[in-house]
Amino acid sequence: METLKKNPSVRRKGKLARTFQKVCSLRTTSTKVSSNNGIGICMLKSHNPNFEDDEDDGDDGGDSVFDLKSTSSSSRSGELKVRERRRAVFEAVVAKIFASTTSIKAAYAELQMAQRPYDNAAIQAADTAVVEELRALSELKRSFLRKELNISPQVAIMLAEIQEQQSLMRTYEITIKKLESESAEKQSRIDSLRTSLEEVSAVNRSIEKKLTASGSVSPLDNVVFSNLNLSGYAQILGFTLRSVRAFVKSVVKEMESASWDLDAAASAAIRNASTVFARPSHRCFAFESFVCCKMLENFESPDFSLPNVEEKPSRERFFNLRSVDPVQYLTRNPGSSFARFVLHKYLSVVHAKMECSFFGNLNQRKLVNSGGFPDSGFFATFCEMAKRIWLLHCLAFCISENVTVFQIKKGCRFSQVYMESVKSGDESLFSSDDSADIRVGFTVVPGFKIGDNVIQSQVYLSPVTGFHPPGTS
Repeated sequence: METLKKNPSVRRKGKLARTFQKVCSLRTTSTKVSSNNGIGICMLKSHNPNFEDDEDDGDDGGDSVFDLKSTSSSSRSGELKVRERRRAVFEAVVAKIFASTTSIKAAYAELQMAQRPYDNAAIQAADTAVVEELRALSELKRSFLRKELNISPQVAIMLAEIQEQQSLMRTYEITIKKLESESAEKQSRIDSLRTSLEEVSAVNRSIEKKLTASGSVSPLDNVVFSNLNLSGYAQILGFTLRSVRAFVKSVVKEMESASWDLDAAASAAIRNASTVFARPSHRCFAFESFVCCKMLENFESPDFSLPNVEEKPSRERFFNLRSVDPVQYLTRNPGSSFARFVLHKYLSVVHAKMECSFFGNLNQRKLVNSGGFPDSGFFATFCEMAKRIWLLHCLAFCISENVTVFQIKKGCRFSQVYMESVKSGDESLFSSDDSADIRVGFTVVPGFKIGDNVIQSQVYLSPVTGFHPPGTS
């Protein structure tokens, strides 16, 4: 099989033609050719007119076109970099402006803080800081307008952020100091007012004690029905309870004279032998509970549920009795509703065995049963208590026709809405027994609900040993 060989003369002819064409193209002036996409391609003169025979075989001038396209792409990339740098510089300038503004704000806060108390050094330092920041802003403005900014955007932004955070921290610290100063001033004012209040209260208690002892003044004399409210009623209630405690004190004194077992008597009074008293002196609360329960029985009834009494509480009844001696009133008005109330309550509170033990006879009881009134200090103390409860009853129905008296059951949890402890703070005496739960031992003074308003009951708190809340073992 014969081998096909190229004709050498044809090859030399082709090379000669291509070389001639290249020389003619490169020696012509540069021309601009428009491509389909509108991008101009510039054909430049060659700086190297020498070509080798075996170079660029069959490339048809493609290398020069590729190089020119790359040059156009680089130009566009450079423009994008310039724009990005310009944008970064603008962001850095804005960040520096914000940082300087925050610094000025912090310096101004320091300036205000140094005004009171006056601190000359701090004021000068804050003033210098404000001036420096304003000078820096002025220099930044001048450089920006003259286009002489020579900053590194990344570094400038980072420094501006640090400066702004530091200024914010200074502002927060100044705010905290200001609040602490105001709090200290208010606390000092509160302490001063509390001291003044205690002093005034002590003086008032002293004056009240003297006036009450002399009998020249009574809260009942200050009652005005035109502005009668729950606060005034609570004040009269406190005045009434003082007479109850005075009567209980008289009863306890007679018990001690008759050699009674006060522990047994206290347990019998509240019908609960398991109640634990924090102090021996607290046994008087059991007797006070018994007296209040008896005296306030049927309080919610307009006539105390007394037989043959239809008279309703009124202002006239209040004014007729509030400033007179109760024993003298009973002597002058033996058939009045108040007289029947006193006789009924005396027989209910003072048991026959109690009276016989105290006085060795039942003469006072017999006189009361016959409608008379004993002339004794014990009965006079009882009459004063009865008078105040009678007037308290009148006031309650003058405020509202819906009057209710409530008691708290033994073992209930303490609630500040409906209860108050008669001995606040004494609960700590029971803390030695970790297994004890502090609950209501008994009600000392019942609570009152007048209309929609509630006056708290007074309770005695006592530990319930071994008590476990529901759901525990």
